[in-house]
Amino acid sequence: MVTDRPIVVAGAGAIGCFVGGQLAAAGRRVALLVRPRVKTEIERFGLRLTDFDGSETKLGAGQLALSEDPAILHSAGIVLVTVKSADTADVADQIAQHAPQDVVIVSLQNGVGNVAILNERLGGRRVLAGMVPFNVVAMGEGRFHRSTSGDIIVGEDADNTAAALSVAGLTTRANRDITGVQWGKLIINLNNALSALSDMPLAAQLASRDWRRLFADQMAEGLAVLKAAGITPASATPIPPNWTPTLLRLPDMIFNAILRRTMKIDPQARSSMWQDLKQGRKTEIDYLQGAVIALAEQNNVEVPLMRRIVALIKEAETSGKGPPRLSPQQIRGVV
Repeated sequence: MVTDRPIVVAGAGAIGCFVGGQLAAAGRRVALLVRPRVKTEIERFGLRLTDFDGSETKLGAGQLALSEDPAILHSAGIVLVTVKSADTADVADQIAQHAPQDVVIVSLQNGVGNVAILNERLGGRRVLAGMVPFNVVAMGEGRFHRSTSGDIIVGEDADNTAAALSVAGLTTRANRDITGVQWGKLIINLNNALSALSDMPLAAQLASRDWRRLFADQMAEGLAVLKAAGITPASATPIPPNWTPTLLRLPDMIFNAILRRTMKIDPQARSSMWQDLKQGRKTEIDYLQGAVIALAEQNNVEVPLMRRIVALIKEAETSGKGPPRLSPQQIRGVV
């Protein structure tokens, strides 16, 4: 059975190290396919997983296998793909070359196009879509901090792969409408760019009504595109996606009361796109806003705000100076 074999995390960055570490702490056999820098860091400091609720888990480097060599995939039962979207084709080729034919591949990536790429390059192998709702911040010295709440969602399958990945501290649930869940997460992830452009923690950003209105206006553009394309996004929270723009525009006191009931965000929470700009890396803007813009063009829907946000992120990538600390008015182009 594939569940009797190791779980290999392919491309273990912040999300991959946190997820793999939680699985290893629960007794699962876990291997991390990592970059040299991450391997050296974990070998030196071990793996320290901290959470927004104050909990902490520590693992020694010997509690999970670490390798830069994709040959580590040779005995995998489940492969969790956690690379950036631009690297999906490369990691798919590594899986095709090294992993067993009966391996189950689970994409725990941002965006909605990765499963199609994996299927194209892994003909015959089972590929499941997944969605990770929480943020993880790499804090250095082997520490990875989960800063927002939520359960991982994986597409439903006959072998109940979701149950095999669900452990204490890392709940994973199956869902039949995983495509709707992925689009729902993508619409929420449109805020990643605003977080990166603002250089503000997520909690502070969402506490500001001006920032929430900007997010709401961008989200409204995205929802209009999905409606035109006949796509119904699903929410991982009790709040339906179509209600979210209205809620974001509410006065601070009302919005904050609703947020506290539906999601936990600690003061250290940052978006992955903010981390990318901070470290001078290329962002996933083409796979988030870019995916919506491509769909908008197919359905003749105008998305001017979203296009401006993409242009600003591209400028920040090119400058290499990190998050530009723009205001909502500067992003709208009214200053």
